[in-house]
Amino acid sequence: MPHISFSALKDWNFCAWYHKLTRVDGIGGFEGNAFTAFGNAIHEVCEKKLLKEDINEDELFLERFEYFLKELDEEQDQKLVADMREQGKEILPEIEDALEDYFGEYEVLGSEIPLDEKIQDEDQFVFKGFIDGVIATPDGKVHIFDWKTCSWGWDAKRRNSPMTTYQLTLYKHYFARKMDIDPKNIETHFALLKRTSKKDRVEFFRVTSGPRKTENALKLLKKALYNIKNKRYIKNRLSCRYCAFNKTEHCQ
Repeated sequence: MPHISFSALKDWNFCAWYHKLTRVDGIGGFEGNAFTAFGNAIHEVCEKKLLKEDINEDELFLERFEYFLKELDEEQDQKLVADMREQGKEILPEIEDALEDYFGEYEVLGSEIPLDEKIQDEDQFVFKGFIDGVIATPDGKVHIFDWKTCSWGWDAKRRNSPMTTYQLTLYKHYFARKMDIDPKNIETHFALLKRTSKKDRVEFFRVTSGPRKTENALKLLKKALYNIKNKRYIKNRLSCRYCAFNKTEHCQ
């Protein structure tokens, strides 16, 4: 079935025309850089550490980082890349301690859990995604969280931005339906993996995802699907200055 992911919804919210160019027409757009290569490599190691797999975390991180770097078309800043190699090795030892300090006693329920759930009142689309981590605590709560690599952290504006928090809100909604769990028993969190921080390189924090925010997130999702199905691709001129297609043949 046709599907929509949170990243596609984010693209549509940024600019419906940008969404058309990249998601419908398959034209360019952002194709990655050293920062995404770093994030992908760290994510893979975090997944295995959460599942307590027997790995050499430094070797695996460096191997995967080099792999993702080689997939990039453009030459990267070698000083930045060298710094990232060391920064990744400094973050990884703090993962397990941060989990224990934040959650206390916990049981791992899964990592990279797929979502492929039918969207209510939509005959054509399903919501797709992967939840980075799901754990349970003795108080009966289920916790879902998403790893996010960053430089030194997020400010209050970023932490509370609807288009940041809607990701976990939608993940919670569709995970609850997938697993038949009362949403009241699910809490949502981000886990920041900070490259340039000198301490507390791994920071968990909770984000609210109650009924009102869920309603707003679903309303945005259905608005996007309505416009996508009806091929209404209105340009968001407020996003032009940040867009890779600005003043190109694809967007005049």
